[in-house]
Amino acid sequence: MLYPQLNPYRQMTSLDGFWDFRFDPDEEGKPAGWSGGFADGRPIAVPASWNDQFSDHREYLGTAWYQTRFDRSWGWEDKKVFVRFASVNYLAEVWLNGTYLGQHEGGHLPFQFQISALLKPEGNLLVVRVDGALAPDRVPPGNVPADPLHSFANSVNYPPGSFDFFPFCGIQRPVLLIAVAPTALEDLTVTTTIQGSTGSVHIRLERPAGSAARVRLQGHGADLSAETGGDTLALSVPQAAFWAPGAPNLYDLTVELLQDGQVFDRYTLPVGIRTIQVVGDALLLNGQPIYLKGFGRHEDFPVTGRGLVEAVIVKDYSLMAWIGANSFRTTHYPYSEQMMDLADRLGFLVIDEIPAVGLFFAETGLSRRLQVCRDYVRELIDRDKNRPSVIMWSLANEPHSRPQAAVPFFRELYDLAKSLDATRPVTIVSHIGVDDLSFEFLDILCLNRYYGWYTQSGRIEEGLPLLAQEIDAMHEKFHKPLILTEFGADTIPGHHAQPPEMFSEEYQAEFIERTIQTIRARPFVVGEHVWNLCDFKTGQAVHRVQSLNLKGVFTRDRRPKLAAHKLRELWKD
Repeated sequence: MLYPQLNPYRQMTSLDGFWDFRFDPDEEGKPAGWSGGFADGRPIAVPASWNDQFSDHREYLGTAWYQTRFDRSWGWEDKKVFVRFASVNYLAEVWLNGTYLGQHEGGHLPFQFQISALLKPEGNLLVVRVDGALAPDRVPPGNVPADPLHSFANSVNYPPGSFDFFPFCGIQRPVLLIAVAPTALEDLTVTTTIQGSTGSVHIRLERPAGSAARVRLQGHGADLSAETGGDTLALSVPQAAFWAPGAPNLYDLTVELLQDGQVFDRYTLPVGIRTIQVVGDALLLNGQPIYLKGFGRHEDFPVTGRGLVEAVIVKDYSLMAWIGANSFRTTHYPYSEQMMDLADRLGFLVIDEIPAVGLFFAETGLSRRLQVCRDYVRELIDRDKNRPSVIMWSLANEPHSRPQAAVPFFRELYDLAKSLDATRPVTIVSHIGVDDLSFEFLDILCLNRYYGWYTQSGRIEEGLPLLAQEIDAMHEKFHKPLILTEFGADTIPGHHAQPPEMFSEEYQAEFIERTIQTIRARPFVVGEHVWNLCDFKTGQAVHRVQSLNLKGVFTRDRRPKLAAHKLRELWKD
């Protein structure tokens, strides 16, 4: 699925703005015919989560309906037209002018429907039914029944999600109308290799038969072109400018489709020439060891929830650059395409994660959860496969994977990811550690640990030797490089203590500094991701003051804590 572009051959228009909205707690909408339009709606902003836009229904995770009207753009009569949703959480069903278009399960990944035959010149009615309910056979799961094998089963969170962030609902990213030629380019896959100072750009096209393709690669002194009637070709770039943090060199790859010598479609893709490999105990970018410094992060901001706010994206990148970070993980779901665009442009390395947090492996619902995860892997790789910033696929965060059933589950997802993209390492982010049997076949070890916080509380000096002992044991067993993908401490902004105590800014700063010192003493550790960049919204719980996870080194409104200054000292050196 190519991201929409605006050029002489491709058009798009945004449907963002104020839509009509109705909650439907009694499930009356379908039998009452709301799919053909409904009355008595209230205004709602799209994109944004619904939870914080109103004074009621903040914790409501049931069914709700959206509708908006639009006219067909001039000149689209002979185009192939799609409606594209970048993210609807959790389950979306869509109708246009009373005709059912289809459904999509899972937030954070795009989907689209072709609507050419249904469009009217004026007054088109688009209706979306969104089901945000938590259920044990959904991913991420919620309302998980009691089971001693699964640590989130007796959740103390309200709403009862099997994860530690708020389950925001609604149309959370842009809605676009797209118009292309009937035989337009359907997909484009680019991979890159390096030999000495020469880069190679390998291109695979998906398009209807019967047209020729012309490609042109420009940038950094290069201007290369080729033409083919087939679906694959390669361009060799002498003295290539490779892509890396600090040097995010991008080339413009333009593909034109021609019929009888005339161009009828064009698509331009930014391309970064780079390689990523796991070799021994090292993570290699362009053949050289790279060490990841960065964060887990949430798409989370007051009022808009998980909705796209482009100014917040810019702010977060400026904070990460100020502090000296070079990477982040998309915890715990794919981030917006706008966020990923800037990672390519600004030179940040990304561990790209499907929305599989809190997975459990009880037999009931297991096959369905696996199918949902298979869909996520396909959709994520399809969306982000061409991004130089994406250096790794993550199949889950903190799955409760002690049961043997987890091993074939992740083996199937691993094999699927490798079949779709053999160029990147694949991992899961574990809190099981040395007993996680899936690490036998995964490419790199990722571990979340909070010694000195959730265990050895208040005693950093007792927790760190346990961390050292555990990661040494993991390396001894699996002989693979390791990233500490989460570590941190909740901190109330402005609370100070000497000597440091839990929830003080001094404790968080010391916790992070001493953890980093411990892992950097081990050459097989190739990265450190602090949890979290910013404080973020959670469900209500006795351990969540203000319904926030306070492990951010910046506050929710992006003000630095003492730990941010300490990290800047460590990472800018």
